[in-house]
Amino acid sequence: MQGWKKGAKMRLQNMFKKTGERENPVRKGRLRRRPEAPEGLLKKCNKCGAAILSEEVINGAYICPKCHGYFRVPAYKRIEMIADEGSFEEWDMDLDGMDGPPDPLQFKGYSEKIKKLREQTGLKEAVVTGRVKINGKQAVIGVCDGRFMMASMGYAVGEKITRAVERATNENLPVILFTCSGGARMQEGLFSLMQMAKTTAAIEKFKDAGGLFISYLTNPTTGGVSASFASLGDIIIAEPGALICFAGPRVIEQTIGQKLPEGFQHSEFLLEHGMIDMIVDRKDMKQTLSKILKMHVNTGGEA
Repeated sequence: MQGWKKGAKMRLQNMFKKTGERENPVRKGRLRRRPEAPEGLLKKCNKCGAAILSEEVINGAYICPKCHGYFRVPAYKRIEMIADEGSFEEWDMDLDGMDGPPDPLQFKGYSEKIKKLREQTGLKEAVVTGRVKINGKQAVIGVCDGRFMMASMGYAVGEKITRAVERATNENLPVILFTCSGGARMQEGLFSLMQMAKTTAAIEKFKDAGGLFISYLTNPTTGGVSASFASLGDIIIAEPGALICFAGPRVIEQTIGQKLPEGFQHSEFLLEHGMIDMIVDRKDMKQTLSKILKMHVNTGGEA
């Protein structure tokens, strides 16, 4: 009887004893590894979450074929979409932050980050400027590229935009600036904030001379960029669903402790409240700009 009790007790203990999992040679090998796509093959849509072939995204004007959400467009691709073939002449392509205050705050890791982004993107800085023809009409263009520090505005970005606007003033050409920015570049401190005043002054002188400034807002246009030159257009165009604001919705909600209205600070909301002039689908971008430039020429402007 005692032997039976002892055996039963051992069996009961073994029921709750942790046992090691047997290694399955199949799971341990090939089938255990997660399937991986080659780097760069797919792009994830931030709107619907779908994984789309990169080639399909590029060939489709950087628009998601599933939900029609917009991907950010690299600067040179944007120029390619609107410029007449072979017409783009780039300006100040060698200007970078090292021409101005070199890392003025000695911000930890800043110089290394800039170097790495230059290698990854092929850009010297976060904006590309120059002269283009759009259906035969000349214009000065600046395009921000969100891949480079979210196109934040430091010395180099502000200087390139200012130089482009000043040259447009001298050559009596209209200006088109495509914005996509997280705002002022914090790593450059006050040198960055000074660019807000510098670009604004250049735009005002340009407009006083009779120039046409088209501000084209893409997602996102925020912070010091939205609070300076981006909001000064004679005509302000935005892409559908673009976030356009100074402080983002999360910052405001955390500050005031209230939920913001649906779509607050997006282009559709701003159009409804008179803050922008029109929303243009990406496929109509070149044609819309061409019509505006043609009207400008017909009313006395030169392009």
